[in-house]
Amino acid sequence: MAPPPHPRPGHAAGRPPPHPVRRRVQQHPGPLWRLLSSTSFRIALLFATLFLLAGLAFTGVLWWGTAGTLERQIDAAIRADALALAERWREAGDDAVAEAISERLALDAEDQTAYLLTAPDGRRLAGNLEQLPEDYRTDIQWYAMTLLRDGIPGEARLYVVQLPDGSHLAVGRDVGEKLRLRALLTEGLAWSAGVAILFAFAGAWLLRRWLEERLIPATATAALIAGGDLSPRVPLAGRDDEFEALGRSMNTMLDRIAHLMEGVRGVSDAIAHDLRTPIARARSRLEEALETSDDPAALKGALERGIADLDNVTRVFQAVLRIAEVEAGARRAAFAPLDLVPLLADAAELYGATAEENGQTLRTEWPKSLPLTGDRDLLLQAIANLLDNAVKFTVPGGTITLSAEMQEDAVLIRVADEGPGLSAEDRQRVGERFFRADSARATPGSGLGISLVRAVVQLHGGMLWFEDGQGTQPDYPGLTVCLGLPVA
Repeated sequence: MAPPPHPRPGHAAGRPPPHPVRRRVQQHPGPLWRLLSSTSFRIALLFATLFLLAGLAFTGVLWWGTAGTLERQIDAAIRADALALAERWREAGDDAVAEAISERLALDAEDQTAYLLTAPDGRRLAGNLEQLPEDYRTDIQWYAMTLLRDGIPGEARLYVVQLPDGSHLAVGRDVGEKLRLRALLTEGLAWSAGVAILFAFAGAWLLRRWLEERLIPATATAALIAGGDLSPRVPLAGRDDEFEALGRSMNTMLDRIAHLMEGVRGVSDAIAHDLRTPIARARSRLEEALETSDDPAALKGALERGIADLDNVTRVFQAVLRIAEVEAGARRAAFAPLDLVPLLADAAELYGATAEENGQTLRTEWPKSLPLTGDRDLLLQAIANLLDNAVKFTVPGGTITLSAEMQEDAVLIRVADEGPGLSAEDRQRVGERFFRADSARATPGSGLGISLVRAVVQLHGGMLWFEDGQGTQPDYPGLTVCLGLPVA
C-alpha cells in the first residue's frame, strides 16, 4: 500500500486547502443608468411619450389633410375627365373623342396632361402617349408611369378605361410637382417629429430635475430619520401643492412616532417605578415570613399579603395587554348592534352599592333607549372604570352623576364627580399609560383606567374629553368625563 500523501505546509492533514477568497468589486452605476432607473425620469418620460404620440397623431392628421387631399383631388380630376370622354365616345364615336383630346392638349400650355385613344386592334387613334403601360391588365385601372418632358423624366398618374368595342381610353396627369410637394411636406413633418422627440426628452429631463429638487427635503429628512435622529422635520415652503401635502403628512407621522416613542419610554419608566414597590413589598413580606416561620399565623398572613401584591402586579400586566389589544383593533370583530341603557343600568347597579357604602350618592339620567353599534364588554369596562374613578375620588357625602343622551349622530355619556379635579396641564396628559396626577398619588391605582377608556373610545371611532365637575368646594371642584360614541 502506498503511503498517504504528505500534507502541504500550513494545512492540517486530511483537510483540503481553503479556497481563495474572491472579493466582489462593487460597481457603481453610471449617470445614464441612474437617469434611466429613476422613477421621476420614468414618470416624466411617460408624459413625454404621451406628448409625442399626440404630436404624431396631429402630424398624421395634417399629412392626411394636405398630401392626401392633393392625391385624392388629382385622382378625382383624372377620373372625371376619363368618364366625360367615355361618355363622349358613346354619343359620337372615335372622331369626337379624338377631337376633344386635341382640344384639351391645345389648351394645356404647361404640358401636364396625357391622353391616349387606341382602336380595338391596338392602333393609336389620338393623344400624346405612344402606347398603354407595358404592365396593362384589364382588371387594373390606375397606373404610375414615367413621362419624358423636354428630355426630363417625370412621374405621371394614369387612368385607363376599356370601351365597349374593345378600344382603350387613357387619361393621365403629371404629378411630379405634387410628389415633390408631398416629399417636402413629409420631410418637414419628419423634422418636426424629430424636434418634438428632442423637446420631449429635454422636458422629461427637466421634469425629473424639478421632481428631484422638490423631493430633496423629504428624502434628506428620511435619511436623517433612518440614521436614528427623530428630531428633523421636512421643511415647508408654504406652497399649496402635493409635495407640501406629502411634507405635512411626513411631519405629522414623525410627530406621532416621536410621541409614541416618548410614550414607550414613559411606559417603561412607569412600569419600573410602579411595579417595583409591590414586588419589593412582596419580597420583604416573604423574607419576614421566613424569619418568623415558627409562627404559622404570621407565616400565613405574610404569604397572603405577598400573593395579593403579586396579584396587583398581574392585574397591571393584564390591563396593559388589554389596552394593547384594544388599540390594535383586535376586538372590532365583536361589534354588534346594542342598546346602551341596560349596560348603563348594570354599571350603575354595581357601583351604586359601593358609593352608598362610602356615603356618596349616585344619580343616573338617560332616555329609554340608546341604540348604537359596538363591543358591549369593552363599553361596560370603560364606563365601570370611569365610575370606579368617580367613587374613588369623590369626597364622602358627595354626589356622582352618570348621564347619557342621544344627539344627532352620537351618544353622549357623562360621568361627573365631586373630587379634586384635574388641572389644564394634567388634562392634556391624562390617558397616557401609568400617568397619575399629583392629587391621585395617595390613592390606590396604576394609572391605566383612563388609558383603557381612551383606547375603547378610539376603537369605536368616538371622542374623549374633560369638563369641569359639579363640586362646590374650592378644594374639590370635581371633574366631568365625556364620551362621544358614534351611533354607527
